[in-house]
Amino acid sequence: MKKLIPIAAAAALLLTACSSGNYAATQLPVPETTPTTPAAVAAGRACPDGKNPLASYAPDAMTPAPGGVMPAGSFMEKIQQRGRLIAGVSADSYNLGYRDPISGKIQGFDIDMIQAVAKAIFPDADTNPNRVELRVISSPARIPSLRDTKNPVDIVARNMTINCDRWNDIAFSAEYYRSGQKTLVQSDSTAKSTKDLSGQTICAPAGSTSYDNLKKENPAVKAVTADTDTGCLVMFQQGKAQGISGDDTVLAGDVAQDPYAKVLPQRFSNEPYGLGISLNHADFVRFVNVVLQQMKDGPAWKASYDKWFKNALGPAPTPPVAVYGRIPQQ
Repeated sequence: MKKLIPIAAAAALLLTACSSGNYAATQLPVPETTPTTPAAVAAGRACPDGKNPLASYAPDAMTPAPGGVMPAGSFMEKIQQRGRLIAGVSADSYNLGYRDPISGKIQGFDIDMIQAVAKAIFPDADTNPNRVELRVISSPARIPSLRDTKNPVDIVARNMTINCDRWNDIAFSAEYYRSGQKTLVQSDSTAKSTKDLSGQTICAPAGSTSYDNLKKENPAVKAVTADTDTGCLVMFQQGKAQGISGDDTVLAGDVAQDPYAKVLPQRFSNEPYGLGISLNHADFVRFVNVVLQQMKDGPAWKASYDKWFKNALGPAPTPPVAVYGRIPQQ
């Protein structure tokens, strides 16, 4: 089916606009429209401590209350002294983290998580946009942006799946959302599941678990990657890929932007989202876990879900239960 490129191409142009506040966003590369077939990916590493990958650091007696005084020497105090929280986010994942074409602001479910953390450190964050610096990063840059020794981000909220392999490089908050992988195809496709797509070119975001999951689900597809969600959508709309495989949250946004697309009902993976934080900042992980728990216990988590996902994904599920028990490695 021949299709025009209505919204995705326009969205790609919007990515070069400025970020929220007075801080310029890290520029996202123009979506790559040439399919890239990555080399075979090595098997994921085991959790370094053998723990459940979902286990995070439990808040303790030293963890301050959100909105309170940050302990001397803590990473939260460092952020407070700097005057802003620096977060790595997406600007092209519709409803998760995307730039509104009217206001120019980056918004979405992931951005709400960041805003809650910022407000817990800076009580005036809701009225002072300079309290948050949103750095737009690609999917492959999520972990490197936290490990950068010169100019790292404090936290990453970019629909990142918690797994053992990544625990070797970064720390995670407790799970804040449970997604799952599905596949998007043209609306006139006769496929019923991803297993019906053998021989077809299917795009998955680079640096994500989606590519590996896709190859496991159907080794006979021609799996290719793009650095961004918009990159995959552009390839699909240009006819260079017959489908997109990824988190149902992302695909719901793609369908909203392309009337010629549909999402196959089969869900073939569980994708627990966590906020990424440096392994060097266990105190910040504990603090973020308190913030997330407050959101889940109160109306904030459901309100955010209803705003961004309810229309596409249905009524809000029960928020994921936090799992603790991991001890910071010395």
